[in-house]
Amino acid sequence: MTRPLVLIVDDEAGILATLGGILADNGFEVATTPSGTEALDLYATRKPEIVFLDVWLPDRDGLETLQTLREFDPRATIIMISGHGTAVTAVRAIKMGAFDYLEKPLSYEQVMAAARAGLAHHTARSAGTAGVAGAMPEESGGFSVHPEPRRTTIPPLLHLERSRTPQRTLRQNTVLYGLGLHSGGRTGMVLQPLPAGSGIHFHSMPSGESIPAHVSAVGDTDYATTLGLNGSTIKTVEHLLSALHASGITNLLVKVHGEVPVLDGSAAEFCRTIEEIGVEEQGETRLEFVVDRKYEVGSGEKMLTIEPFDGFAVSYLLRYPPPIGEQFFDFELTSFAAYKQAIAPARTFGFLRDLKMMNELGLGSGGRLDNFILVGEDHVVNTELRFPDEFVRHKILDIIGDLYLLGYPLRGRVRAHLTGHRDNIAMVRKLVAENRVP
Repeated sequence: MTRPLVLIVDDEAGILATLGGILADNGFEVATTPSGTEALDLYATRKPEIVFLDVWLPDRDGLETLQTLREFDPRATIIMISGHGTAVTAVRAIKMGAFDYLEKPLSYEQVMAAARAGLAHHTARSAGTAGVAGAMPEESGGFSVHPEPRRTTIPPLLHLERSRTPQRTLRQNTVLYGLGLHSGGRTGMVLQPLPAGSGIHFHSMPSGESIPAHVSAVGDTDYATTLGLNGSTIKTVEHLLSALHASGITNLLVKVHGEVPVLDGSAAEFCRTIEEIGVEEQGETRLEFVVDRKYEVGSGEKMLTIEPFDGFAVSYLLRYPPPIGEQFFDFELTSFAAYKQAIAPARTFGFLRDLKMMNELGLGSGGRLDNFILVGEDHVVNTELRFPDEFVRHKILDIIGDLYLLGYPLRGRVRAHLTGHRDNIAMVRKLVAENRVP
């Protein structure tokens, strides 16, 4: 008797082995792959009765793969699995035609119940139906590739200069997992290379909306920088953008559920990922925004200025009550290595006195002992500082990230006194507004 075939699609080798072992021991034939693209080819050639499909895949996300499979074969019985999804993702998957949605960690009983129910469902739907509905597309091994994200038309800016530095992207796809700092929910993020001239885009996996990394999409700036478009939002983008700005990556697609993972509260893990995956220099050189004169936002002691400078540098004066006190740091982005050493490890921070207000705003729920510096009345509560002046260095990290929402690397000197995300974004808006071609 032929054993029913189950296709397992997951980027974690441990899941492939464990889940495959459970199903094989219970009478199923098993095929596995960590790739969404390869899963499409396997489905077309082997026609499995059931597919266990992870939401987070490095080459194409699970929801996209689900949609393509269902378009090719409306009878496909697909069980979505994820350890870093949300209720919104589960609802969307079911609406798109998934048979079931399971949360990791998976139990033996949960897997077998879903497999048996899925097999019965597939058998019932297949009874009396000849062939597979739908024709096989010809692209990408039989299935069409994910379209390039919609590029936002940004009005031409004065003071854009073509530099000798090439445009850059990542060499290959990768996935990162973690918590959302403000949502507190488990989340993940897929980074995918884009061609030269594409820019940086965020893709909201729950809604499918593509949001440009541009100041025109900035919404909320309380405690973090949030992008939004047509009701979809991506929170806490500044740490990732800071690492991308410093590494010179100009073209990238970032697929995420609502909030970029906070990881350890700094940009260090993003930098490590960029180094491990590798950066690909592209054929075209990049445009840079060259500051031509002094720009200023704020008033009194709270002030942010940008002046002409042959390079990119940020100095910041921070002043809080003890135990932080007054801190000053001056940083010039001479290389990615300089950024990794002096700025990237500096973590985000907050105060005990603000926790009640942050909770009322629904923020800070993902703060943990290892990803957030918590400052009490007279001492740091939860960790050892990585630098004596870690607080001011993190402010510079945020500025480097927020200024990348200009859409171009910036050539100029930034001086900041007691400012935050709102001021950073106000400066970017000022640069855009005052430098449009008439």
